[in-house]
Amino acid sequence: MEKQQLKSMLLGGLLTALVAACSAGNSTSAVPGPGSASIIRPATPFLNLRSATPFAILAGSTVTNTGHTKVVGNVGISPGTAINGFPPGVIHGRLYINDRVARQAKLDLTTAYNDAMGRTHNRITLSGNIGGQTLYPGLYYSTSSLAISSGDLTLDARGHSGAVFLFQIGSTFTMTTGLRVILSNGARARNVFWAVGSSATFGTSCSFYGNLLVQKSISMATGTVMVGRALARVGAVTMQRNTIVKPGS
Repeated sequence: MEKQQLKSMLLGGLLTALVAACSAGNSTSAVPGPGSASIIRPATPFLNLRSATPFAILAGSTVTNTGHTKVVGNVGISPGTAINGFPPGVIHGRLYINDRVARQAKLDLTTAYNDAMGRTHNRITLSGNIGGQTLYPGLYYSTSSLAISSGDLTLDARGHSGAVFLFQIGSTFTMTTGLRVILSNGARARNVFWAVGSSATFGTSCSFYGNLLVQKSISMATGTVMVGRALARVGAVTMQRNTIVKPGS
């Protein structure tokens, strides 16, 4: 009798151990906390520029430069044909003047601009001056003008290199002399988009990251550096001894 009880106890213990082992093998790992970079996903879908992607500069009316500007990427214009100031400016890319390539790039710019301005999911409202702030991936919306005018703006990707920042600006966008957009924790210029309902203006010696999709015109004062794209749908792109470098893939 004692032997039978001992045998039953041993079998029960063995079954319990096997069940525990199987359960452990099939269990789901605990989800990391909200601060873990491993679970962060892009908050906003990437904006596809299609055939406008190879361009550092696109304009509707004119492209005008003063001084030794350096452009790394293609330059295009349509329906206008006036490109002035190259040389002394230098283009490390191809130049397209109201030809098939430029016209298609402008059509795709319009598609991308309308896509950017039409998004509404999980929008975060901004207004006035955003200088001095740190912003995280997402869709940001301003009904009127937006400025970086009282300090640098930091864009923090929280460790996710695919994180997208998209800014919808109802009117003008302005950046004050000497200020910077700073990318941190994996943020990349190719994933930052500024859709501007009117025009964009940069003061002297600004440092800017991102793709500008502007309804009207873009103007850069002396010494401003842009890692991104200056894409103007209907107006001009005006430069003064600037450096504009198209982001890598």
